[in-house]
Amino acid sequence: MSTTIPPARIALIDVLRGVALVAMTIYHFAWDLEFFGWTPSGTTFQPGWVLFARSIASSFLFLVGISLVLAHGEGIKWPGFRKRLYQLTAAAAVISVVTWFAVPGGFIFFGILHGIALFSLIGLIFVRLPWFVSAGTAVVVLWIARSTSAEIFQHPLLLWVGLSPVPPVSNDFVPLFPWFAAPLAGIAVAKLLGLARAWERLARINLPAPIQTGFSFIGRHSLVYYLVHQPIMIGLLAGFTALAGPPDQTANFLQQCSLQCTPNRGEAFCSKYCSCIADDLKRAGLFVPFNAGKVDLATNQSAQTIINTCTARFNDQ
Repeated sequence: MSTTIPPARIALIDVLRGVALVAMTIYHFAWDLEFFGWTPSGTTFQPGWVLFARSIASSFLFLVGISLVLAHGEGIKWPGFRKRLYQLTAAAAVISVVTWFAVPGGFIFFGILHGIALFSLIGLIFVRLPWFVSAGTAVVVLWIARSTSAEIFQHPLLLWVGLSPVPPVSNDFVPLFPWFAAPLAGIAVAKLLGLARAWERLARINLPAPIQTGFSFIGRHSLVYYLVHQPIMIGLLAGFTALAGPPDQTANFLQQCSLQCTPNRGEAFCSKYCSCIADDLKRAGLFVPFNAGKVDLATNQSAQTIINTCTARFNDQ
């Protein structure tokens, strides 16, 4: 085994981890812009953004598998592993507590850090096994995730498994199925690279200094970077929004209203109908709370009257 694991840290792995974290930052910034109303509601739920987010998480977890083999492929270094596991567990707990109070509707109870902690622990089983065991298990994990669900996994204590019929609402959910497949794939690839004696060659790769230095630094301090980047961005955006004033949500409202209306009533009706509702809600001082989902049509007679009036006004046109 001594010839399959390089003696020194591989800068390329740190660079790739840093790239994944920067990509994660881009996605989180897009989410923050949407949260503060600077981009249309639902922007980060568009297929392109969803694929981007899943690709980032997959690459990050894949590198977790690679790193497990590099760090423990010749024998588990328990002191270092325990220290890292404690750090991950503590950081994951902080994320859960903060989001419980900050965004209770999207509370993170099993996000990327929770997943990394669990997957690292289970992954130790595979680091000394042949590569095809990890690869085969990854395929099985994906197959189970696509073909299996049961009501028992709807229980709050079992949601982390990922096999409940209805996925839970959370701003970051990385359950065992299917996400454990990514670190398993990383373990398999790392083992294959070891068998091919490729790690020594990869360790000699040097990228342009600014790229290698910057991304390597982020990659080596990935946990700290992950914990601080969102609070910094949210703080900056909150300060900017407070100084500049909240963004005008009219365009976002009209876009969402048209998307919901057009399939049933057609573009000609919906364009006038949505503009009518926006104008009348503003005159009634209800536009901002209505757009934020804080107006219950069942109990707010003024809002219901506005909708009925606009419907009747353009119904026959």
